Amino acid sequence: MNRIEILRFALRGLLANKLRSALTTLGILIGVAAVIMLVAVGEGSSRSIQQNIQRLGANTLTISPSFSGGGGGGVRGPAGGGNTGPRTQARQLSLTDAKALTDRTLAPSVKSVSPIVNAPSATAAYGAASHTIAQFVGTYPSYFEAVNKPVSEGTYFFNDDVLAARKVVVLGRTVAGELFGDADPIGRRISVSGVPFTVVGVLKASGSTGMQDADDVAVAPLPAVQQSLSGFGPLGQIVVQATGAGTTTAAQAEVTAILNQRHGITNDNPDYRILNQATLQETVSEATGTFTVLLGAVAAISLLVGGIGITNIMLVTVTERTREIGIRKAIGAPRSAILGQFLMEATLLSLVGGLSGVLVAFVGTRFSVAGIEPVLVPSSVVLALGVSLAIGLFFGSYPANRAAKLRPIQALRHE
Repeated sequence: MNRIEILRFALRGLLANKLRSALTTLGILIGVAAVIMLVAVGEGSSRSIQQNIQRLGANTLTISPSFSGGGGGGVRGPAGGGNTGPRTQARQLSLTDAKALTDRTLAPSVKSVSPIVNAPSATAAYGAASHTIAQFVGTYPSYFEAVNKPVSEGTYFFNDDVLAARKVVVLGRTVAGELFGDADPIGRRISVSGVPFTVVGVLKASGSTGMQDADDVAVAPLPAVQQSLSGFGPLGQIVVQATGAGTTTAAQAEVTAILNQRHGITNDNPDYRILNQATLQETVSEATGTFTVLLGAVAAISLLVGGIGITNIMLVTVTERTREIGIRKAIGAPRSAILGQFLMEATLLSLVGGLSGVLVAFVGTRFSVAGIEPVLVPSSVVLALGVSLAIGLFFGSYPANRAAKLRPIQALRHE
């Protein structure tokens, strides 16, 4: 028998039990679709997280106070006792710290430094509209580039505005919408906790980051915020922009050396912490990659179950068609023809199920899942389809081999 005849016999065998064949194919379909969909969801989640990190700038360092650290000395125990442990009193970040980081000799890898203060409970009002701003930031103009917050309308403020402590403000998209609706806010004067600020720009929409609305923000010159809203206390953060993505690690080392010298840090427990966006992005990429592989592995279990289903159905088929096998072998059908027919049937079941699963997964990735836009990974499609074919061959080989080994006389006597 040639391959065309083997294929014809296999198709006839499958079509003789359409419902059974369809249910067996459904197991493979679900397995393939699950693998592709879960990998797509994992990839979509990974890209979403990386985009959120990149919004802060891939070459930025965020310095925050850490009140658990301190200098390298110790405190005296009672009654003149010896050292009892590291100091717990920590120096807070100051404007002089930020200025020290701009030293090109000590920090050649630093491009810009943006000190930040946050005004607590800043409520903005315009006419009858009011809105409590989630984050009212006082900083320098370099902040906009460092954290990747471009202006879509108007402009940002400049160094002259900082030096003159002018009360100008750039609003996030959410704040502008709450106060002005569809009206143009540029040049309008709003009241922030009773202090007048003139709107000079509106930031480009950033979207939400988890539970936080990244557009519910307002940015004003640092001295204006200190004079009117926050007072001249310590800084909340310092954002440092490196000269490039490749110099971020060098910039971190330079910043660490300067701050350690200024704060008198001689141990490994500083009174500040540095968040490196590049390192964070690499860590997140590794974690989400592992998560995606885990999702795919869990989904692959359903493919294994589908393969077991193929074995079960093919064994039933061999049992039902024992007399047919005996007759075919009695009239001269070779062992290879019987083996090829049943292997072909198992492979066709896997192939149809795999292709249907790919189609279902392709349609499924057009819709968002739990707020995540799935991203179809071509390698997962090829892998899932290849595994489904391999499963058909592997799990179909035992029933096919069993059918091929049947002796014609025993097969003809089978009832």
